[in-house]
Amino acid sequence: HIAVYCTSINDSQPSSGGALSVVRADAVGFLRVVSVARKMVVSAEMCCFCFDVLYCHLYGYQPPRTPRFTNDPYPLFVTWKIGRDKRLRGCIGTFSAMNLHSGLREYTLTSALKDSRFPPMTRDELPRLFCSVSLLTNFEDVGDYLDWEVGVHGIRIEFFNEKGSKRTATYLPEVAKEQGWDHIQTIDSLLRKGGYKAPITNDFRKTIKLTRYRSEKMTMSYAEYIAHRQHHHYQNGIGHPLPPYNHYS
Repeated sequence: HIAVYCTSINDSQPSSGGALSVVRADAVGFLRVVSVARKMVVSAEMCCFCFDVLYCHLYGYQPPRTPRFTNDPYPLFVTWKIGRDKRLRGCIGTFSAMNLHSGLREYTLTSALKDSRFPPMTRDELPRLFCSVSLLTNFEDVGDYLDWEVGVHGIRIEFFNEKGSKRTATYLPEVAKEQGWDHIQTIDSLLRKGGYKAPITNDFRKTIKLTRYRSEKMTMSYAEYIAHRQHHHYQNGIGHPLPPYNHYS
C-alpha cells in the first residue's frame, strides 16, 4: 500500500456534506449522530484506539491491545488537528484497503510522526489534539473532471507533470466545502499540491484522470477521548494508566 498525504486545511465544524455521514463523540463516550445516510462503520472507538496508539508510543508503554471494532479492510486516513483553531497537524492515509486494526495502528503513527510537512508530534501536544478517522468508500472513475459534487465527494487525480512523470493527489470530501472552493478552484489547488507548476489550462484539466469517492468520518478531541476512556476503561482492556487530563489551549 502507498501512503497518501491529504491536504485538509481546517475543520472548525463537523461537515455533513450531503450524503456524507459524520458523527462526533460526546463527553461521556456516547455518539451524537449529525447525519446518517446509512449504517455507519466508523466509530468512536476507532478514534479512541488512535489516541491509545499515539499515547502509548509517546510514553513508551506497550501498544494497546487488539480493539473490538470490526477488522474489515477499508482505505483509510488518519488526521490530526491541534488547538482551538484546529490547525492541521498531520494527515496521511492509503487508498489500498487495509484491515482496520493494523491500518489504524500504522497510520496513526505515520500521520503523527512522519508527515513531512510537520515535525514529529510530542507529548506536550496531546491535550490539544483532535483525531479524525476517515474510511473511504464508493470509488468511481469518471470521464469528466467536473463530474463530482462539492461537499459530497472526495477526489483523487492522476496527471502527468511538465517532465512527463505521473503524479497523484487527493482531497478528502470535506476540504473543498470548508475552503469555499468550486470545482475549478479545487482541481487547480490539487494540481498545485501535486507539484504541477505550469500554467493550468482547460485543455490540461481535461487530461486529468479523476476518481471520486465518499467518506465516513469520525472526529474526537483529546478531552472526549479522556472522558470516553474513563467511562469504558475497564471494559476495553487498556493496559496503560489513563493520561492526565488537561484542557487544550
